[in-house]
Amino acid sequence: MRDKLTKKYSNGEITVIWKPDLCIHSTLCWKGLGSVFNPKERPWVKIDGATSDQIIAQVDKCPSGALSYQRDSATPPAESAKPATTVEVTENGPLILTGSVTLRHANGQEEVRDRTTAFCRCGQSGKKPFCDGSHTRTGFKG
Repeated sequence: MRDKLTKKYSNGEITVIWKPDLCIHSTLCWKGLGSVFNPKERPWVKIDGATSDQIIAQVDKCPSGALSYQRDSATPPAESAKPATTVEVTENGPLILTGSVTLRHANGQEEVRDRTTAFCRCGQSGKKPFCDGSHTRTGFKG
């Protein structure tokens, strides 16, 4: 079943994890780091196309969480300050939240999002409260 598919790509330092069912096709990955992410090729992730730090920086920009990474056990994390949580209203698209947030669902379930998350603004997402790219299909303006 495709919606449960998870792919992993490792270079020995980091492993990039791709969950296609979460992808909203923002194009940030391949427009930002085409030497690693190329949707026209198979496999579409070329983990040796850039440094681990460059890949991490690009994966951190993924608005849906479809791309994530884990450091392989022997690799120490790079020193960096944790950025403040920010919210960006994208033109004709989702709210992009960058930073850590605790999300409490209507049923009381809580989840922590530590990277970038795209929240639906158009009201048409099949994965509410998250964006699934429906704004493009429906011609949302806002």
